[in-house]
Amino acid sequence: MSTPFQKSLLCSLAAGSLLAGCVATVRVPGPPPPPPPPAYAPPPAAAPVEVEVQASEPPPPLPDYDQPPCPEDGWMWTPGYWAYSSGGYYWIPGTWVAPPRVGVLWTPGYWGFVGGVYMFHAGYWGPHIGFYGGVNYGFGYGGAGFEGGRWVGNSFAYNTAVVHVNTTVIHNTYVNNVTVNNVTVNKVSYNGGAGGVAAAPTPQERAAMSEPHVPPTPAQKQHVAEAVRNPQLAAKANGGHPAIAATARPASFNGPGVVGAKGAPPRAAAPPAPAAPAAHPAAVNSGNPAAHAPVNGGAHPPAAAARPQAAPPKPVQKAQPKPAAKPKAAPERREGEKP
Repeated sequence: MSTPFQKSLLCSLAAGSLLAGCVATVRVPGPPPPPPPPAYAPPPAAAPVEVEVQASEPPPPLPDYDQPPCPEDGWMWTPGYWAYSSGGYYWIPGTWVAPPRVGVLWTPGYWGFVGGVYMFHAGYWGPHIGFYGGVNYGFGYGGAGFEGGRWVGNSFAYNTAVVHVNTTVIHNTYVNNVTVNNVTVNKVSYNGGAGGVAAAPTPQERAAMSEPHVPPTPAQKQHVAEAVRNPQLAAKANGGHPAIAATARPASFNGPGVVGAKGAPPRAAAPPAPAAPAAHPAAVNSGNPAAHAPVNGGAHPPAAAARPQAAPPKPVQKAQPKPAAKPKAAPERREGEKP
């Protein structure tokens, strides 16, 4: 039998063991493990590069004009806008162009009031329509998004409620009158500032701005270059009503498909082609090859110097018939001579 002392000792040892076991199971939480490395993601594409053009005055209002019909299946509309140079504002006509690749849409450029000046934001091609200042360019560009058409597979379908196409030539069309608002309330051509459009990019437009973009095509650049050289498109010359407001094809400012703004002055006729030099008189109906050789190095004689005229031929006199010879008289006979 155990004595009370032994029982007390055993209880103390058991309590100590139990306490030791409890202490052994207590753990102080350490720092959390590091998170796994994130999967590699390419950096987002940069926002569209802004053209380094600025002006101290706002651009003129947008002119009112009709859209020419689409000349080729698959071409897309790019609205006209005011550009700026040292001579002031000049109009870039709206035109139909071929997109650089399948599946891209055109986001127009726009003027925005930033830091006390008006800055131009360049247009670009991309998978979605980005922010273009809330400017209502018409023909599907009502200030946000685009209602003029959509990609269906590898083909572009046109909304004939908005854009002008010849359905006898282009058959990939549809009609959507529900979400289209093609009525231009005003002609304001810039964002921000006094009198400008009060619009800010939506989250969808911001996302589109960070997508990969394609710059204007060579045909679009040539279109702008031709517009700069045309004096009729300067705002100082046309008073904000250009005679060439839109074209069916880029850089084609004469002939069919050219549309003038409403209220614009008549378009100046193209200068006539120089006339071909007249043929040299000596070379006309001449069988002599030497007659076709250039005279005086190819230059014609002066008009004042008259060419010498050949003397008129003398009239030819007919030969007169010779008179018939008179018969000789018979010699006289003397008496006594025989005949």
